[in-house]
Amino acid sequence: MPRLLPLLCALLLPLPPSLQSPARAPHIKKAEAAAAAPGEALRYLHSAELGEALRALAAAAPPGLVRLFSIGESVEKRPLWVLRLTAGLGPERPEEPPGGAALPGRPQVKLVGNMHGDEPLARPLLLRLAWELLLGWAGGDERIVRLLNTTDLYLLPSLNPDGFERAQEGDCGGGGGAEGGRENSRGRDLNRSFPDQFGDAQPNLEPVPEVRALIEWMRRNRFLLSGNLHGGSVVASYPYDDSPTHKPTGVYSKSADDEVFKYLAKAYASHHPIMRTGKPNCPGEEGETFPDGITNGAQWYDVEGGMQDYNYVWANCFEITLELSCCKYPPTSELPKEWENNRESLLAFIEKVHIGVKGFVRDAVTGAGLDNATIAVAGIAHNITAGRFGDYHRLLVPGTYNVTAFVMGYTPVTQENIEVKEGDATELNFSLQSTVMPPAPNVTQLTAAPAPVTAITPTPVQAEAPNPTSVHQPIQPVDFRHHHFSDMEIFLRRYANEYPTITRLYSVGKSVELRELYVMEISDNPGVHEPGEPEFKYIGNMHGNEVVGRELLLNLIEYLCKNFGTDPEVTDLVQNTRIHIMPSMNPDGYEKSQEGDKVGTVGRNNSNNYDLNRNFPDQFFHVTDPPQPETRAVMAWLQSYPFVLSANLHGGSLVVNYPFDDDEQGIAIYSKSPDDAVFQKLALAYSKENAKMYQGSPCKDMYPAEYFPHGITNGAHWYNVPGGMQDWNYLHTNCFEVTIELGCVKYPKAEELPKYWAQNRRSLLQFMKQVHQGVSGFVLDAVDNRGILNATISVADINHPVTTYKDGDFWRLLVPGMYRITASARGYDPLTKLVEVDSKGGVQVNFTLSRTDSKVEEGKVLVLNTPDTSNPNEKEFETLIKDLSAENGLERLLLTSSRDVAPYRYRPYKDLSEFLRGLYLNYPHITNLTSLGQSVEFRQIWSLEISNKPNESEPEEPKIRFVAGIHGNAPVGTELLLTLAEFLCMNYKKNAALTKLIDRTRIVIVPSLNPDGREIAQERGCASKTGQTNAHGRDLDTDFTSNYTRYSAAREPETKAIMENLILKQDFSLSVALDGGSLLVTYPYDKPTQSVENKETLKHLASLYANNHPVMHLGQPGCPNKSDENIPGGVIRGSEWHSHLGSMKDFSLTFGLCPEITVYTGCCYFPSAGQLPALWADHRKSLLSMLVEVHKGVHGIVQDSSGRPISKATIVLNEGLRVYTREGGHFHVLLAPGFHSIDAIANGYQQKHVKVFVRDDAPSSVFIIFDTENRIFGLPRELVITVAGGSMSALVLTACIIWGVCSIKSNRHKDGFHRLRQHHDDYEDEIRMMSTGSKKSLLSHEFQDETDTEEETLYSSKH
Repeated sequence: MPRLLPLLCALLLPLPPSLQSPARAPHIKKAEAAAAAPGEALRYLHSAELGEALRALAAAAPPGLVRLFSIGESVEKRPLWVLRLTAGLGPERPEEPPGGAALPGRPQVKLVGNMHGDEPLARPLLLRLAWELLLGWAGGDERIVRLLNTTDLYLLPSLNPDGFERAQEGDCGGGGGAEGGRENSRGRDLNRSFPDQFGDAQPNLEPVPEVRALIEWMRRNRFLLSGNLHGGSVVASYPYDDSPTHKPTGVYSKSADDEVFKYLAKAYASHHPIMRTGKPNCPGEEGETFPDGITNGAQWYDVEGGMQDYNYVWANCFEITLELSCCKYPPTSELPKEWENNRESLLAFIEKVHIGVKGFVRDAVTGAGLDNATIAVAGIAHNITAGRFGDYHRLLVPGTYNVTAFVMGYTPVTQENIEVKEGDATELNFSLQSTVMPPAPNVTQLTAAPAPVTAITPTPVQAEAPNPTSVHQPIQPVDFRHHHFSDMEIFLRRYANEYPTITRLYSVGKSVELRELYVMEISDNPGVHEPGEPEFKYIGNMHGNEVVGRELLLNLIEYLCKNFGTDPEVTDLVQNTRIHIMPSMNPDGYEKSQEGDKVGTVGRNNSNNYDLNRNFPDQFFHVTDPPQPETRAVMAWLQSYPFVLSANLHGGSLVVNYPFDDDEQGIAIYSKSPDDAVFQKLALAYSKENAKMYQGSPCKDMYPAEYFPHGITNGAHWYNVPGGMQDWNYLHTNCFEVTIELGCVKYPKAEELPKYWAQNRRSLLQFMKQVHQGVSGFVLDAVDNRGILNATISVADINHPVTTYKDGDFWRLLVPGMYRITASARGYDPLTKLVEVDSKGGVQVNFTLSRTDSKVEEGKVLVLNTPDTSNPNEKEFETLIKDLSAENGLERLLLTSSRDVAPYRYRPYKDLSEFLRGLYLNYPHITNLTSLGQSVEFRQIWSLEISNKPNESEPEEPKIRFVAGIHGNAPVGTELLLTLAEFLCMNYKKNAALTKLIDRTRIVIVPSLNPDGREIAQERGCASKTGQTNAHGRDLDTDFTSNYTRYSAAREPETKAIMENLILKQDFSLSVALDGGSLLVTYPYDKPTQSVENKETLKHLASLYANNHPVMHLGQPGCPNKSDENIPGGVIRGSEWHSHLGSMKDFSLTFGLCPEITVYTGCCYFPSAGQLPALWADHRKSLLSMLVEVHKGVHGIVQDSSGRPISKATIVLNEGLRVYTREGGHFHVLLAPGFHSIDAIANGYQQKHVKVFVRDDAPSSVFIIFDTENRIFGLPRELVITVAGGSMSALVLTACIIWGVCSIKSNRHKDGFHRLRQHHDDYEDEIRMMSTGSKKSLLSHEFQDETDTEEETLYSSKH
């Protein structure tokens, strides 16, 4: 209160309009003098003066009302100041974004001025507005107090301070150019530099740091209302500012919220004495009129890349552009008049942020706010999203509305007939019920067991169902209209909610504009792959302006749901097929397309303006366009499910097009695939049911010469399409896909949609049935009758094999005929059968394969997958590992976890240390926090162990370590590991599967290996090397050199700590290191080497991580300047990518005897904190897969014949790789699935040789019992004992003779016996050396490194 007294005293005197009062206290006068000295009118302030004035105002304000901050810098490094005014601001916190966090339920408004440097009127007006609000608050002005108590206001006086410094006062016309001041210092018009929905969606922001700073600021906030203050006319302009045609003027480009925008524009114009007349009478434009003082932007003139459209399309913010005066840079003398003209308009406009509907979206059970919930208003194709507290505010003009709230995992709620009145918003809260099923009682029951399959001869299955008879008439769809994204989203959620027993709605990713790529699964067991059941998909709307497929697929969803259980045809399809339907692959393009478009291209491409059907890797041509988010998501989706058959629905003609889509010559020529006959049959199955399509002359009015016999065509024969999706399906998955053109008009009128359904209903159903044609069955192991994953099914004379899925099930589409079919798998003998496929339907054929080398060789033992299942706990855990390895096993684990956590900020060293200590203190029974050592600058290198007995040795349990931050400029891995640690701790004793994993695993997390580098690294430094090295400037990933003992004194302290206290303990089974700068996984070695021992295992581990990442396995990181980089499977040997010496992974494998993979988490070294939740979502499944994988491979125990465990025995795998038994004789090594040989060696025992078969979904156990060595010094034990006995007798006899002689000459010859004893000691040393030599000969395959040299030095020093 004391700070307000001078203000209150000042307000006792009458205030003139200019707010000047000599009675105000000195600090107020000083602050205001910076803006306008007493007795002076308003004036323009240069950048330094403006900063001083803003700081003075902020200092004069009462606590909690004002905050001054900068959102960035201009080209010439001038700050972009923002003044925030709202009541109740807390103290600034370093972890908060600039300006502080949003306040729950309080809408955010921004006013941005001086975007064009030569239009500076907003600079003094916004500063004067701030003083008006400050003094009104201090004086208790009811209107202003209410405004600041309910509104979060941000004033940005100058977005282009560099241009302002070049502009000239009194320049009314604005010359533009480098000297005029309109553009920034790099000559760029800031209001032509934003992403544009009808133009460049990804402009180059490098020359416009002002625009980039504004965009990033907007992304950190949820602005609801905005005004962009300009000069050059007197009018309020509203979206859209441009149109698809980009006609210079006269095109009314209407947004979905056109009525709201007109209302907002009128709110400003109606209070402006000149603007409201609609006749600015600007010099040279005297005849220009604007009814009501407002105009649609594009109707006035086309502005591509404008800020107001970006606000609405990309940021859910309603912005209008306000032209405040005819003169762009009016003289200072006119500023008081301009303030009076705009004062009431500014206040009235800000107050309009409170119209419409507002409230909270909460969880119906917990009451927690639902972040990012979507608010949709029926009839308005533009949704908004709720804030982090579930708070939302939707601007609406007075009227009656139906409002829906929905969020993934919850049942949508619609409130109807909501009345919105003039004035304050209508309160409207939503409580949503979760649709997530409660956790299963036993996660080990997640995967259905395969149905017993015993037949090995062809048997008919599922003949084609007859057409429905007149007795039963199926229910037809009634929802015939064009569905914009929000409408489609609600439709899909509605059917997922109404038919939960046969549907599952999921998303495979997001579009460029972050719209979900939804898929509706329809099956009698949704969410589960049933062994033996084929999977089918439809994809629509790949080209955004080809919309018939989108609507037909929504109709199909309605048809299947409503007719299941009553219509035999639909019921049979759903019960025997897992159907996936993606209505729109290009939702962004759809929103840009226009109803009635026949042959146009507006909306065809995605928001980055790339044709998605030219964006897939191609067999004949290199696709240079960067892979798009939609393409990546679909590729990942196709490689995650065992799809058998698919159709891609397009528009623009009427024909079924089949592979190949292009050829080596790039010309229109028939390009036959190996399965040409199958594809023709599939295409005919669709076209025969569509009478118009089957006629073959579809678009006579448009393309009179076009003819397709029977309505089908080879793709390349029609026209060449490199980078097409259907060819990629066939070549990279087991899926056969065709492309179906559904009509000559791309975007027909809505009233024509029922006709399209009538023409295509039978075709859609008949095509789905083709998934059951050909041959299907299982490939099984002859020993345990379990399915074999990735077995190959080959058909003689058709060069296109397919592979089995996780239960050994396969599907091979074929036309009727006789075939020789071979099943083969690594480690098994192939099996060939003669199979007849007839016209009645598919046939089932099973293959039972015997393992190669299934006989016991002499002196060898064959050990199969024989874990100890006598213990029920062991059996239960083995089942858990199998279930988590199955399809969707990890997804179900995440779904049933008690809660997830997501990183939202980066933690510097101090926060990281406190976070780890917090975990240790809150979860003391399962964590142990230790320091491995210190960095150069004496920061601790923390290690957190998570296990059920963190302070006890459990050698029988596998041990895994996760390490991050070896390069301080790549801290994403650090945050991912901290999140992983919290996730595991929070779910311990809450989630059965995670609890068992923690109980049976020793998990070590080292989140920051280079804390010094991390402290100086810079957020958003995507390519910056600052912080990459330690404080000595050494890249730590080059410091793990092999001569670690000889030069340990010169070792960097961080490296030394990891080597001595982690790696050289040699007790880890697996290590995962996280780095940044690309999106891939590397495996040893990083050093140049010609061969890699155990390469298959190392590559298998790396592939496992990549395959569980949504896009990494696609092998196209898409990093800047490397957009054409292709890494097959997302996995590569380190030396083949970036070869270097002294890497941690090489040292770990060579000296720590632990395989290590390096995961590069993303292209950007240090992305913004806002990307962390998405990065966690991408990597969490992969990280958890490592916890599952570490339990596989071979677990063994080595004992002697008496049952005594033998530690430090050498285990040689595949005659190369070595590990050593630990305490209790335990050893564990990870190996790729398949057969492996094991040699066990221990001094004094006979060498043992066994073979073990490693499964991909379960551990393999081996029990080795040593016999006593039967040879000594390479000779038979019996011979050695006989010789030794004889030698001893002779020695005793000799000793007796000597003793007799010595007794005669006792005193003179005592020395001689002493010398004999001395020689005997030398002999013992010789024996000891021989024993050592014997031992080293047994271990002749030891790694030849400096340790050998040291041993030899040690032995030789004894002499």
